Amino acid sequence: MVAVAQRRATYDDLVRAPWPLVAEIVDGVLYTNPRPASPHANASYLLGGDLSGPFYRGRGGPGGWILLFEPELHFGEDVVVPDLAGWRRERMPKLPATAFFTLAPDWVCEVLSPSTEKLDRTGKMDVYAREGVHHLWFVDPIAHTLEVHRLQNGLWLRVATYCDEATVRAEPFDAIELDVAAFWV
Repeated sequence: MVAVAQRRATYDDLVRAPWPLVAEIVDGVLYTNPRPASPHANASYLLGGDLSGPFYRGRGGPGGWILLFEPELHFGEDVVVPDLAGWRRERMPKLPATAFFTLAPDWVCEVLSPSTEKLDRTGKMDVYAREGVHHLWFVDPIAHTLEVHRLQNGLWLRVATYCDEATVRAEPFDAIELDVAAFWV
């Protein structure tokens, strides 16, 4: 038996993915997934809302961040779309008028779904480490967990795992308490 080399996916393949699928390319493979189900969308929306005032706008918190829902990130041949991402303003002073970003965020959050968890925890996690993303969160609205990871010497260190807690302080946003119990509704 002879293995047949598969063609590496390109950005043209990604843009041809039918709407409303979310398309990403990791290690030359095109991945497509349906839009998130309601538990996923709810957790993502609430987390983004909780962080926006204190960190993006500086209301009730230190400010200093640009935060975005589902930004398209281009890292060489890899194209990934985290659920949320944030850049410290000292690295990205203003939001550029672009369709995608090549500057790695300082923080990404993946809200886990049964259809995306394997890719989020393997290929995408490796891409984020390679590109120097400093903080990675996994929010699991089904298991009711928040995992906080920090990049240390090129490897992910799990700093904390919160399960069912009402309020937490999680880096890099530990200047405020987050009511993560609301994410599980």
